[in-house]
Amino acid sequence: MTPPTRRVTAGFSMDGEEGTAKPAPRRVRTRDQIMKGEGKRPPASVELKLLAHNPFNPREELTEIEETAASLRERGQIQPVTVARRAAFLSAHPGQEEALGEAEYVVLDGNRRLAAAKEAGLEELRIDVNDALAATAADILETALIANVHRVDVAPLDQARALQELVRFHGSQGKVAKRLGMTPPWVSQRLALLELTDDLQKEVESGNLKVEPARRIGRLPKEKQGEEAQKAIAAAKTPRQRSSRSEASEGQTVNAVNTPAAGAEEQQGSGETVNGVNTPPAAVGTGQQLIVPCSSPEQVVDALVAGLSSEDLLAVAELLLDRVSNASVAEKVSA
Repeated sequence: MTPPTRRVTAGFSMDGEEGTAKPAPRRVRTRDQIMKGEGKRPPASVELKLLAHNPFNPREELTEIEETAASLRERGQIQPVTVARRAAFLSAHPGQEEALGEAEYVVLDGNRRLAAAKEAGLEELRIDVNDALAATAADILETALIANVHRVDVAPLDQARALQELVRFHGSQGKVAKRLGMTPPWVSQRLALLELTDDLQKEVESGNLKVEPARRIGRLPKEKQGEEAQKAIAAAKTPRQRSSRSEASEGQTVNAVNTPAAGAEEQQGSGETVNGVNTPPAAVGTGQQLIVPCSSPEQVVDALVAGLSSEDLLAVAELLLDRVSNASVAEKVSA
């Protein structure tokens, strides 16, 4: 007997055989999800009126707006700005509706580009939506700070204030350093600027007091800061004097890195070559130069200890640590 014929239509059987295709259930978003924009693919670019500056951006003043605007006009936007949806930002910072206006997105990284785009007369910017960066108020501040840490135009005191806020959120400088991928001394050095008197902080902002000595001075008692700051300002204004080559003894070859130390008359008069590695170090005084051997780190340290005061040694250590930290930042950016 011939088996009954089964009707098969559009890829699935009427009797529910295995392997038949079933339509996927339709995804339904709740009203709350729709209002928050969840489950909806964000646009690649949006009009500028839909973007709001981060009210808690660590930078008090955006710099180089005109230069960035010129670059946007000539080369276009190279990198999208990082934003969070309005609802995600307000969840971490309730009560900021007025500051955001009618904007649908808040810029976390790219506030200067937003200001420059308005200056350049652009109509829209490309965006990268990442609500995870706005999960908490600390996340928002941390995101903006990390972006600014890699830029050289962030005002040192603005950076220090942002670090101070992060310390309040995380509870310790060590935790902040770990979150930022930096060392605890790097954080401590920058926070030292906030220990300066108000007058000296203004000197730092104006550029009269350089940042590197200011960090050292910030660790001193308030009553000693003024005197040390005046010394640092005077030293920065004093032009460096270079000794003339003609002062070197005739017939003597002087290493291009190090010059002969005072008191080495015996070597100078013998006509022998003075090498920066084997020349004995001299104490630093008026008109003298410190000769640092280059054969090993231990000899470098010994020469510095012999020729510098304890205060200068501390300043050198801080400068070296700062340079190493900056080099580490540069490597992270290039990677």
